[in-house]
Amino acid sequence: MALDRARLLLGRDPHLGTVMARLAQAFGNRPLVEQPADERTGLVPLALTYTQAAAEVERLAASIAASTAPGDAVVISVPNGYRFLLLTLAAARAGCVAVPVNPQNRPAEVEHIIADSGATMVIRSEEELLETDDVPLVPSAPPGDVAALLYTSGTTGRPKGVRLTHRALVGSARGIGLPRVLRQDEAVLGLPAAHIYGFLAYLGLAAAGIPAYVLPRFNPVAALDAIESRRASVFLGVPAMYRLLLEAGAQDRDLRCVRVWASGADALPAELARTFQKLGASAELPLIGAVGEALFVEGYGMAELGGAVAVKVHPPLLGGLVDLGVGVPLPGWEIKVDAPAGEVGEVLVKGPGTMQGYHGAPEATASAIDADGWVHTGDLARRGPLGTVTFAGRAKDVIKNGGYSVYALEVERAIEEHPAVAEAAVVGLTDPRTGERVAAAVRLLDGEGTTEDDLLAFLSDRLSGYKRPKQILFVHDLPRTGSDKVQKAQVRHLFTE
Repeated sequence: MALDRARLLLGRDPHLGTVMARLAQAFGNRPLVEQPADERTGLVPLALTYTQAAAEVERLAASIAASTAPGDAVVISVPNGYRFLLLTLAAARAGCVAVPVNPQNRPAEVEHIIADSGATMVIRSEEELLETDDVPLVPSAPPGDVAALLYTSGTTGRPKGVRLTHRALVGSARGIGLPRVLRQDEAVLGLPAAHIYGFLAYLGLAAAGIPAYVLPRFNPVAALDAIESRRASVFLGVPAMYRLLLEAGAQDRDLRCVRVWASGADALPAELARTFQKLGASAELPLIGAVGEALFVEGYGMAELGGAVAVKVHPPLLGGLVDLGVGVPLPGWEIKVDAPAGEVGEVLVKGPGTMQGYHGAPEATASAIDADGWVHTGDLARRGPLGTVTFAGRAKDVIKNGGYSVYALEVERAIEEHPAVAEAAVVGLTDPRTGERVAAAVRLLDGEGTTEDDLLAFLSDRLSGYKRPKQILFVHDLPRTGSDKVQKAQVRHLFTE
């Protein structure tokens, strides 16, 4: 079978630059992706087979290789969409280290990534690339070499480059193992390709032989239209997208074609998963129609782990009868909780996709990965039977806004650059649409004054939209502990009083 051949080929050569060529050997002229136009970003309609996509990677790689040397860092900063993925693969094919950048990043954030990565090339548009007929003959790098730097914020308040190897990224995509339920399978998704979840979702669908219908910018009505009209059997999103689908009238649509709903990047309420299970179905029977409920799968992972390391499955029909809110490690991964059984502790993870470390940040690397190779995730959980874990929250001061990680310290430092600000405390408040929204309690310098609008305008050039506060509260002082640390729990209460 083509799927078995694809997995075999990827296993023989776990190199990010040859992924599409290997998949083309297995799937040939089968459809790979379809993407509508996006007037806002100027993207034109796209439809590619595996063979065509492999040829595009080779063409783009030749152009990148003409302006770089093997091992150079190449920043990919183009509008979101499937061509973002192809450019990332092409950078690896040219022997370079790909550095994907979220299109939502502000110029100052992009400049930091360019400087920190030491990039010799920044691709902001494909039109910038030189056309050449010379296919780059770059020897395949060892699987343990760094293939990409994925920048993620951290406790230092500045984005850090996560060093991920070819083995980690290709292995994660190969191991996703999305179930094929029908020969006519198609997946609808609108995830950011610069995010580890989105990147591996696109690559994982390709490795599974499932065509993707990609929305460059997620729109709930457009997503519902696509699922309903195309009779798609798979949808991949983040919790905020599922909430938006409900607000856009998902329960009034015919979504019984969906067999698998998938979510990642943030915790999803069990009742939301149950709602969408009921909107989908298990199968389509002759003369009867759609029967049963859909499968709902949640992934747990992070950039530092190269993607998903555990899954939480809500099986059809049983989700409302038993509590299956536990994570089961994927093959090859070990997960332990740094606490006695039944008590909450930090989640520690070890496996084949673990990052090599943070780029140029040995101290941060040492604090994240211990001497035995365990990655300290900063997430909290309880140990369960048979190696399962029940997730209980986050230990890090991080806010999950629409599936994106927003580190409070990074936002606080940006606010405190304002000349009128003495101190800021940033917290996440529960939001029905995005999971959490960013809120900031701000203490001004004596005798200084500013307004919420002025502060937000100041931040517009410093922080991405999803990082900027949705609420700002000016306070005379911040609640503190006896050691003068700000009490974040009490800060949250300030917004409800």
